Formats: sequence, structure tokens, C-alpha cells
Amino acid sequence: MIASPQYLTPEDYLQLEAESPVKHEYFDGRVFAMAGASDGHVTIAGNLFALLRSHVRGTGCRVYISDMRARIEACNRFFYPDVMVTCDPRDQETAGYKRFPKLVVEVLSESTEAFDRGDKFADYQSLESLEEYVLINTRHQRVECFRRNQAGLWVLQYYRPEATPETATFCLESIGFTDTIAALYEDVMLEP
Repeated sequence: MIASPQYLTPEDYLQLEAESPVKHEYFDGRVFAMAGASDGHVTIAGNLFALLRSHVRGTGCRVYISDMRARIEACNRFFYPDVMVTCDPRDQETAGYKRFPKLVVEVLSESTEAFDRGDKFADYQSLESLEEYVLINTRHQRVECFRRNQAGLWVLQYYRPEATPETATFCLESIGFTDTIAALYEDVMLEP
């Protein structure tokens, strides 16, 4: 990510993004240009989007892929999650960003993994609507689901293929979705 030293209001940022050929994430007045993604990263995100799109059809929920921003007003942030699902009708009021996601998924990259696990996750936790934060690995077939429990604590559940890789499943409880890890990683060459 390359940072811009100039302070921008959220409105300035949204106008800049509407005209920019490069995507930027927004952190309390500063923008950071985003780097491109690897083949495995894009394939995993695309596979998950295709699986979830069929799953949410007709439910009132919408699934978005990496070009839709998530707005985190409490932290003055805009992020581009790899996949996001919102079921809140208020999110239909804004075309350029969503404020009430129920599920956010980040596909891990070597350059962003620490941020996705740390500060970004902490920022996402301020969204009251968020029930599940998912990290998908590009070096191993592994899905990490952080779920907010009744006490408001985030509980981690790992999914990875064990003895039966073709039938091993993962579950996104926030939207009642289960599928195989093989379907998620279809056509993916794991990164070294």
C-alpha cells in the first residue's frame, strides 16, 4: 500500500474513488493505494462469491466481491473486503459502500496478512451488524472463522481438510452456509 499524505474527508475520498482507476482504502483521512492480487487470491474470492451468490438468492441478502467498500463509521474507515454479505435493507440506500455487513471475508496475502488479522479485524469488530469475520489462506487449505457469540466475544473455528480432503467442509454460520473446502479451493494453485 502507498499512502497519500493529504487529509481527505470521507466525502472527498468517495469522490476521489469514483474517478480513480486505482482502488484506495481510507484510514481516518488518509488514503492508501491497494496492490493487485495473486491468481490464487482472486480465484478463491471468485469461487466463494459464486457459491454464496447462489445461496443468498431470494433471501434479501446481497453478496459483494472486492470492488464494494465496507464503511466503518466508528473508526472513520473504508475497506474493500474480498467478499462481504449484507442482509440489512439500509445497505440498499448507498450504492458505493455498505455499512451493515453480517459477514466479511478476507483472503490472506503475504503483504496484508498481519493487518487483516490485527488492526483491520479490530476495526471490523466495531460493526454491530458483523457476526462473522473469515480469513482464507492462500498457502494452505485453511479457513478461519471468527464468530461473535452471545456474550459479544469472538470465537475462532478452524476448517481444514484432514483425512478426507474431498469431503471436508466449512461453515459460515452467519448466513447458514456449508460447502466443501474442495469447492472453495477449486482451480487454486497454493502459493509457496
